[in-house]
Amino acid sequence: MKSNIIKKLLLLTLVVGLCSCKEKVEETAEVVKKEELEKQPNFVFIMVDDLGKEWFPTYGATEITTPRIDALVNTSIKFNNVYSMPQCTPSRVALITGQYPYNNGWVNHYDVPRWGHGANFDADKNPSFAKSLQQLGYKTCIAGKWQINDFRIEPNAMKKAGFDDFCMWTGYESGNAPSDNRYWDSYIFTTEGSKTYSGKFGPDIFSDFVIKFMTENKEVPFCVYYPMVLTHSPFVRTPHEPEAKTKYEKHLAMVRYTDYIVGKILDHLEKSGLSDNTYVVLTTDNGTSPSIIGKRNGAYIRGGKAYLTENGINAPFIVRTPDQKHFETNALVDFTDVFPTLLELASADKPSDYELDGYSFANVIRAEDKNSERDYILSMGGLSGHVNTEGRLVNNIIFRDRVLRNEKYKVYVDTLQQIHRLFDMENDPYETQNLIDHSEMQSVLNEFQIKVDALPKSDSNPKYSKTKGLPTDIKLEVIRKTAARTKGRKTNMMGLANEEQFLKLTAQEH
Repeated sequence: MKSNIIKKLLLLTLVVGLCSCKEKVEETAEVVKKEELEKQPNFVFIMVDDLGKEWFPTYGATEITTPRIDALVNTSIKFNNVYSMPQCTPSRVALITGQYPYNNGWVNHYDVPRWGHGANFDADKNPSFAKSLQQLGYKTCIAGKWQINDFRIEPNAMKKAGFDDFCMWTGYESGNAPSDNRYWDSYIFTTEGSKTYSGKFGPDIFSDFVIKFMTENKEVPFCVYYPMVLTHSPFVRTPHEPEAKTKYEKHLAMVRYTDYIVGKILDHLEKSGLSDNTYVVLTTDNGTSPSIIGKRNGAYIRGGKAYLTENGINAPFIVRTPDQKHFETNALVDFTDVFPTLLELASADKPSDYELDGYSFANVIRAEDKNSERDYILSMGGLSGHVNTEGRLVNNIIFRDRVLRNEKYKVYVDTLQQIHRLFDMENDPYETQNLIDHSEMQSVLNEFQIKVDALPKSDSNPKYSKTKGLPTDIKLEVIRKTAARTKGRKTNMMGLANEEQFLKLTAQEH
């Protein structure tokens, strides 16, 4: 009997010891995991809506002052050769997915809540940098403009896309007049639903939300994606310049308010101590509205939104690193590269279940290499989408026109997959002299044509499961007529403005 008791006591002691060891192992693992998370950097990605380089003094703009952005540049890396896509939808989806429009299918612009017909950004069928960061333990949020899901039909769209929290202008919802307001009396969608914020200025609500999110999640790695509603039309007065009256005055006021908000976020990062472990990116989704003219390096620049000239797609791109590296680079980057770069900076691999078109440029950000892994960048897309007889969103053209560029040369590719323009960007930055017929350029053309020939012969259509429609969905004949008109656009180039046009626009100010 005594022997059995001793054996039981020894067994109990062993079990207790093993449990204790297990608890210690689990505690140690938890500490290690926490330390690993704490080492991962935060990301704050700010994307301004419809603003070209001619409104950034650091890129040579002369008609505006942006002291907070200028100060950011003085402690950051300034990129000179970064391509967005030429219009809202293709630009944003390329950024989110790390795929070109010819792969993710969102070649055309399509305003889902306005036009409907069951189209949507389907997070189950497409990659998302937010989902990948979530899987690494990041807390994620988005504030500002989305416009590729209808929140009335898909209230969980932001969660499905990988965002833990959100504060969104819905985009104009067909049949819901208040939803048109992104600025004053803004109509905003949060986890509590949609409502009008009477008397409030939307950009203030979005930026306050971002700061609150960073404060609440400062103990864990986080990613803030802030696609601003500024400076897209309608042109409005701002809280700082309530007397702005003309379109041009309001545009200037909106750019200055953008500068203020950037400063507001940077101030919070500094005061909270988060700057030491946070990457900040500032860019824009495409060029300025063509109704606005700016001045850059002595030239009058008409906004190039929806066009493939540099004023439409060569985006300002500023990256502040935690250690505030400061230099200027001509490294080639485009919007598909953001996804893999965020993952590499977070010490993670690319997702295995999706193929990304982008290349990480983390080596450039770390100042390890002068050049990115790319030998060319690409931009394409925009103009209205088309709904086919089956009621699905499809592309207007089988192979959409596009541009490819290396550091020196840029080519335009037509819908037959042939190069029809060639420009020397070092000596002709405003694309005035087409070198396509110059015999000495044949070797350059041949090199580019090899790259063009390697592209898919037809563009993918958006990949999604249809959602239910609404009685207010746009009439099919309207969207089809619009699509037909955009097919026949005469040019994909937006040339320079002149002094007379600039003075006529700015004279309205007086």
